Amino acid sequence: MKQLCYLLPALAVSIPAVASDDIPTINGCQLVPKTVCKGADLRNADLSNIDLTGAVLAGADLRGAILRHSTLKNADLSKAKLDNANLARADLRHANLRGASLRGANLESINAWALFGQVADFSNANLQGANMEFSRVSKAKFHNANMRAINLEMAWATKVDLKGASLINANLQEAKMSGSNFENADLTGTRKHYANFMDVNMEGCTACPVDWQVPW
Repeated sequence: MKQLCYLLPALAVSIPAVASDDIPTINGCQLVPKTVCKGADLRNADLSNIDLTGAVLAGADLRGAILRHSTLKNADLSKAKLDNANLARADLRHANLRGASLRGANLESINAWALFGQVADFSNANLQGANMEFSRVSKAKFHNANMRAINLEMAWATKVDLKGASLINANLQEAKMSGSNFENADLTGTRKHYANFMDVNMEGCTACPVDWQVPW
């Protein structure tokens, strides 16, 4: 007896596309990875725990926004306004914050490995426990910033303004800080091995390395 073999046509499975209405959007800015929202108005927005990897937010207004635990890896935040924003424990690895304003922002325990923050303003910001190893922050301003236990190892931080900043127990090992201003800063307990403090202003500085050329 011949065995008959019947071939059933493959069942076509239709996967519905994600409706644009399901994508979180604020003032026309879709909050998804690699979104392009230059100059977007995101003031006081709750963006906590959102993945904005590679997002283009150059010039965006994020004053007062909540970005706790958000992922901003490789994001472009150049010249963005982040004053008083809350970015505690956010992922800012390789992010571009050149020329951004972060006055009074909460940046506690951020992961900002290899961050680009040249000419950014971190005045009065909370950077306690932040990881900014290998970051580029030349000519940035840190007036009266809380930088306790910050990690700036191997950072390129020439000509930064750290007037009144607290760098207690910070890690400045091998950091390039020539031409910077440490007026009234506090470096108590700071690790300074092989850091470069050439032409640094140390007026009123606590525990500044006046003999910095001697290995610590």
